[in-house]
Amino acid sequence: MSAKRTKYLFTTGGVVSSIGKGLASASIGALLEARGLRVTFVKLDPYINVDPGTMSPYQHGEVYVTDDGAETDLDLGHYERFTVARLTRANNLTTGKIYQSVISKERRGEYLGATVQVIPHITDEIKSRLVEATEGVDVAIVEIGGTVGDIESLPFLEAVRQLKLELGVGNALSIHVTLVPWIGAAGELKTKPTQHSVKELREIGIQPDVLICRTEKPLSRSIKEKISLFSNVPAELVISAPDVDCIYALPETLHEQGIDELLCDRLNIWSRLPDLGPWKHIVERFLRPTQGTVRIAVVGKYVHLKDSYKSLHESLVHGAIDNDVRIDFQYVDSEALERDDAAKTLGDVDAILVPGGFGERGTEGKIAAIRYAREKGVPFFGICLGMQLAVVEFARHVAGIANANSAEFDPSAPAVIDLMPEQRNLRDKGATMRLGAYPCTLAPDTLAAQAYGSTEISERHRHRYEVNNDFRDQLVAKGLVLSGTSPDKRLVEMIELRNHPYFVGCQFHPELKSRPMAAHPLFTRFVRAALERARARTRSAVETSPVAHA
Repeated sequence: MSAKRTKYLFTTGGVVSSIGKGLASASIGALLEARGLRVTFVKLDPYINVDPGTMSPYQHGEVYVTDDGAETDLDLGHYERFTVARLTRANNLTTGKIYQSVISKERRGEYLGATVQVIPHITDEIKSRLVEATEGVDVAIVEIGGTVGDIESLPFLEAVRQLKLELGVGNALSIHVTLVPWIGAAGELKTKPTQHSVKELREIGIQPDVLICRTEKPLSRSIKEKISLFSNVPAELVISAPDVDCIYALPETLHEQGIDELLCDRLNIWSRLPDLGPWKHIVERFLRPTQGTVRIAVVGKYVHLKDSYKSLHESLVHGAIDNDVRIDFQYVDSEALERDDAAKTLGDVDAILVPGGFGERGTEGKIAAIRYAREKGVPFFGICLGMQLAVVEFARHVAGIANANSAEFDPSAPAVIDLMPEQRNLRDKGATMRLGAYPCTLAPDTLAAQAYGSTEISERHRHRYEVNNDFRDQLVAKGLVLSGTSPDKRLVEMIELRNHPYFVGCQFHPELKSRPMAAHPLFTRFVRAALERARARTRSAVETSPVAHA
């Protein structure tokens, strides 16, 4: 196995799940890129699902989609937002994907009659996939999902142990992200969880080279030395990762402790000094915006787990940074909105966004929010299912199509949204939707074309249902603008309304291509519309106040 051209950083986590391995890995990637290095990432997920595409957002959070149509872990979103890396299906490996490949090879007789075992067959498959996915870059950052000690992740950790040994000194480092909790009753930071986590990792055969310690308070020199003593990691490589107000401050926080220089030194890589000016600008805009605050409601069915809308949330933040404003997020449960009064719930917001989703639960609440936005002139942005339900709402209340619905929710109703023809006879649910990047042609003189500054775009998709072409003429005749279609005009990609401050829907997921330093134009325009409404509301309040008439 040859991987001499690429250096490796293996990121593991201990003590608790969701400790921040993904953000730590992405931030290190950002620092290495700022030093002029080419980086890529691989996420190793220990679950047996082949991919997260069939998993509930409450189980796994957001499903991130790559240009080549892979349904992947949400950490790939962090990687792409923090760097210029463009990832593919090769950059997310699951236990299910690895075992599926090994079993297929066994069925074809490729193991020449050998007894197929975890070692060497599973671990060899993991290593070969890793090397193949990371060719041609300077540094590959490989994150192992889960927590050290989980039985599910043992094959991945064993493969990492073997690969680190095979690569040799100076070609691979192990970064372990752990927790140093602050115990208020004791009034001190506790290092014991980190000590036990490192012990667990060393028992597997991996000695961490760097510790990134999540903590509420910065680690003192004495705490770092104590951790160093029990972990066999030099004190200068015990890095403090305190909570930050803005995730985009993390690269600078880690850089201030010299982590990028230490990593380059131990990997024997020459690189320039990093320019973190763009990151500092982003953080300054986030923390101290000069144009005020806008209140945006996100009306969804998964709002109780914010990771379900991770890319969406960050894309709105990017739009806010681009407009130099702060967003006051209002996450609204669409199921509750079916019972509550939309005007009471949404009366004080400056804009309404309805994201994607699957299943009937909460859809009537989303439709109520869309109707409120349309009738009251509140800026609206519908994404995927959000666009589809905007078409349903328009069909019911403007086009006069009684009981209009999506065939996904009511097969007996007039289906203004229907299953794509190529989806009708599919039986497998996994990886069978319209997935990945597809071209779209925008109509001139539309909000969509103005936002993009172009009439030819490409965006990432994840859906089975589309606007039913049998109803297109009827909807257009009543004022629905089909502002974007597939190049052959067969599929509706974007809709909007002309006599409205801002009403836009898209079938694709623009949040998957937004970046902190390059906000997606649809989010920039949406936040700008919210800002214009907030300013208009402020002017109206001033003009009607008793003081103004005194």
